[in-house]
Amino acid sequence: IGAVPSPFDCFMANRGLKTLHVRMERHGKNAMKVAQALKKSEYVEAVFYPGLEDHPGIETTKKQTSGSGGIVTFKIKGGLTEADKFVTQTKLFTLAESLGGIESLCEVPALMTHASVSVEFRKKLGISDNLIRLSVGIEDGDDLVKDLEQALAKSAKS
Repeated sequence: IGAVPSPFDCFMANRGLKTLHVRMERHGKNAMKVAQALKKSEYVEAVFYPGLEDHPGIETTKKQTSGSGGIVTFKIKGGLTEADKFVTQTKLFTLAESLGGIESLCEVPALMTHASVSVEFRKKLGISDNLIRLSVGIEDGDDLVKDLEQALAKSAKS
């Protein structure tokens, strides 16, 4: 783009800002619904979402934000095989490294964003082979939960 955006780029950015608050509300609402469903799943080892009451940063989240955002991270029971299978079984969540659009996306950091990092260093960072990141979009929240549930069941460790 360069230092000076074109008039069209400015128009598009301004247009997007007009609905940002509505989109962020939906991201947060859906992310909370997804996080709560994942916490109840027999296929999930741990869920990390700053809006959950048992999250270690919940008090900071309440003080500093009016929502908890759209990123949910969880550990699937099993390892790299189950995580990789999970992201291939989703229907509404698209496999992608760049998380942050209006559509729901998923990724396995050990295979994608942090694949070049040694296993030892990933462990120090808290990035295990079974860690999955979700960018929860603005689609219907119930549909997103159903998609995750069916993908988890198909990728369960046998």
